[in-house]
Amino acid sequence: MSAHKHPVSASREEWGRERSELRGSARDEAAKAEGRAGANEYSVVIVGSGFAGLCMAIKLLEAGIDDFVILERADAIGGTWRDNHYPGCACDVPAHLYSFSFFPNPDWSQTYAPQPEIRAYIERCAAHYRLHEKVRFSADVSAAAYDERAATWTVHTKDGRAFTGDVLVAAIGGLSRPLVPSLPGLETFAGRTWHSAQWDHDAPLDGKTVAVIGTGASAIQFVPQLAPRVAKLHLFQRTPPWILPRQEQVFSARDKRLFRRVPGLRALHRARLYAGHELRALPFTIRPQLLEWLQPLALRHLHAQVKDPALRARLTPDYVMGCKRILISNDYYPALARDNVEVVTDGIRAITRAGVVTADGRERAVDAIVFGTGFDVHDYIGGMKVLGRGGVDLGEAWRRDPEAYLGTMAAGFPNLFTLVGPNTGLGHNSIIFMIESQVRLVMSCLRTMRARDAATIEPRPEVVRAFNDEMQRRLAGTVWMSGCKSWYQNAAGKNTTLWPGFTVEFAARTARMRPADYILRRRDELPATIAPDATQRGRAA
Repeated sequence: MSAHKHPVSASREEWGRERSELRGSARDEAAKAEGRAGANEYSVVIVGSGFAGLCMAIKLLEAGIDDFVILERADAIGGTWRDNHYPGCACDVPAHLYSFSFFPNPDWSQTYAPQPEIRAYIERCAAHYRLHEKVRFSADVSAAAYDERAATWTVHTKDGRAFTGDVLVAAIGGLSRPLVPSLPGLETFAGRTWHSAQWDHDAPLDGKTVAVIGTGASAIQFVPQLAPRVAKLHLFQRTPPWILPRQEQVFSARDKRLFRRVPGLRALHRARLYAGHELRALPFTIRPQLLEWLQPLALRHLHAQVKDPALRARLTPDYVMGCKRILISNDYYPALARDNVEVVTDGIRAITRAGVVTADGRERAVDAIVFGTGFDVHDYIGGMKVLGRGGVDLGEAWRRDPEAYLGTMAAGFPNLFTLVGPNTGLGHNSIIFMIESQVRLVMSCLRTMRARDAATIEPRPEVVRAFNDEMQRRLAGTVWMSGCKSWYQNAAGKNTTLWPGFTVEFAARTARMRPADYILRRRDELPATIAPDATQRGRAA
């Protein structure tokens, strides 16, 4: 690709002449391709092959842009649904809503799809669009640096490879880095330990004593699977979650047949799900007091499933419903009511070689420790070192104060787009909707660049500041800021994860980029009017 070619101006045929068609095994051919001169230069480099990365790739293809690469750290696609395979793993958003609008699946087995079905769906989607041949597997990205003269990004992997792109899309997501608390003595424990996102299926659990630390969305799914197997389960709970009944429907063969043969029915079902979930934004963001009406339902659910008043007391939250993530389950409370399960509410003082010591000085001997302690959701770039204009480190800046315009672009980082970035998370609807909206914005930016013959695009600093001031102003009146401490907030207590309104508003604001909000520069406006020759790009390690 010529250094002077516009990143989205060439046709599919031109790119086809520049690169031979991949044949046979996508992985083998990719390795051969990387041995050719210039084979690691692209219009777009995408990091991550989960829902966000695949959505970006598909929309590029639909626009006639196939000069892109997807860098994936693992040896398979799937993102969080590849990594999370603990017992009972499932989505808590209905499957017909937690899927691409442009790639419906009539064959979901039930309302809330289990992990194997979601991963299979992702694989089918990638196969349908022939995306596997675009993926470089085992490409664990360590750093990305912006070259101001060439107006390109060079992306480095831990194994020494370098990929250069006019545009960089970070499609990593917030559930990519498991979070394990720093507990004194953890390294001395003699048994096995693992995080729910790194499940040890080989660990012998039958008849063992197991400690589970954490009571979040993953724990309420795997604890009911562990409890019947182990001799004793100690569940260490810091804060009890609000839990509602899970309204599950198993789809019959007739249901699936109708969804397959009557697309309008399938679309209507998805629209009904979307509307129902979208209305939930009202109590979360505008009328938090409405959530008080739901609390009796959750308490009735608790009382119906847990008869022991002392246990019920330990499982009753003392904060406003919705301040932390609301969970759904029909089997979590019954699992905790088993004779072989103990709910421990004392804080953990230390881990010893034999077990867990709580604040009261009691040591509980265990054979294994499982962490259900969530993820570093505030790391929107997956631990990459991202250096923008002037060598500014995005990771350092975002550790202090994550801010991006529409959760997608940061000032000072031209041609860098972040999917599922700051303030794009949801407490009421499907993140897939947000991903599709963000990708729509990225494509609008690329079209505008082409129309204006621009080499770079970035948001104006004052626009970023005004947008994030708006986010914090609106979040201040939501239930998420009603007094509890949750993973929605960073260390300073600022909510940088959630969108403070209806998703339909986000979709409207991302449907088309507003040129006045961005700085677009032609190549002759860059620091050097003559960019480095294409053969020199991306060689620096």
